[in-house]
Amino acid sequence: MKWSLINRKLARVDKAIDKAIAAAEIPGAVVLARMPRDGEVIEHASVRGLSVVRPERIPMTRETIFDLASLTKPIVTTTAVMQLVAEGAIDLDAPVAKFLPHFAERDKEAVTIRHLLTHSSGLKPWRAFHEVLLEREKKTGERQLATPAAREFVIDRVIRSGLVHEPGEAAVYGDLDFIALGAVVEAVTHQPLDVLAKEKILEPLGMKDSFFLPTGEGADTPEPLRRRIAATENCPWRERIVWGEVHDPNAWAMGGVAGHAGLFGTAGDVMRFARTVLDVWHGRSDALPGDTLRLFSERQQLPKGSDWALGWDTPTEGQSSSGKHFSTRSIGHLGFTGTSLWIDLEREAVVVMLTNRVHQIAKKSPFELRPIVHDFIMDAFLAG
Repeated sequence: MKWSLINRKLARVDKAIDKAIAAAEIPGAVVLARMPRDGEVIEHASVRGLSVVRPERIPMTRETIFDLASLTKPIVTTTAVMQLVAEGAIDLDAPVAKFLPHFAERDKEAVTIRHLLTHSSGLKPWRAFHEVLLEREKKTGERQLATPAAREFVIDRVIRSGLVHEPGEAAVYGDLDFIALGAVVEAVTHQPLDVLAKEKILEPLGMKDSFFLPTGEGADTPEPLRRRIAATENCPWRERIVWGEVHDPNAWAMGGVAGHAGLFGTAGDVMRFARTVLDVWHGRSDALPGDTLRLFSERQQLPKGSDWALGWDTPTEGQSSSGKHFSTRSIGHLGFTGTSLWIDLEREAVVVMLTNRVHQIAKKSPFELRPIVHDFIMDAFLAG
């Protein structure tokens, strides 16, 4: 193996990240990557920039904890549904209303669990439920956000909402599908989603630095823990820099625990999760249900031509955040805060890229760094 060539090519990763930091596109990043090749394992780590710019400057480290945002969807919610499917507690083609009876309202009887997982249900992608609650709070002078009642309100609004297209007619990525899926998981297991995630996913897989952080009255992130967390947006409606609490407004309004967002974790934990997926997919581990995991990694063609597998994205040729080298047998997902995970199932290549791109950026950034970094890494891994 031509290690000098590989290392020379991997040096471009640090340079690309440093360039993005200098251009104020991101404050910092942690990138971990690995791929077995020719009987050896190629690994790379980039740790650059700052995890917090304001109110103080804190350097990024490999132990920095990130708001993983929508990586919550595949790591927690999709995995929980997958486990329940393997146990026979959920059927992918069962109507959602079987588990959430009010979901049948407004002509949603035909929407299935499979539709939710592939973003083809017809539910609106996003709604600003937090704004409704914020307005109520201003009018009544009583706390409306981040309460148990607020969580019930958001879930109820999702369950009772109408469709913008027929189930299976289009795949439109959004959060409401996964808010509903989180509610399904809780209805089936009779456990809060964060408790279930800890007991069935995070602890069994050794993800010791991954968790949900509660919001609302009495919630208090200990200062030593908060200082390990990368800060996110200077939020106008919260009137502070979001640091040590979930960035997503609806997840925050729901108390910090939701099916679409709320999970925090390190790059090392996300890599640990990805390696478990690979071990299970290749039959080396039974930490997750293997046959069901392989099913979940397959494109579902809902509708025909859609790139969505079950809870996972797959590379879109010519326009994927994974770049141009990940094979068609790859799965991945992104998070709004600047997080991403891509897994090439056949090559066993993994790239975990965590940034805090929404924190103190100097200008509106298109954030085009992901495919660049992925291409540099995979080009190096495949070199020689």
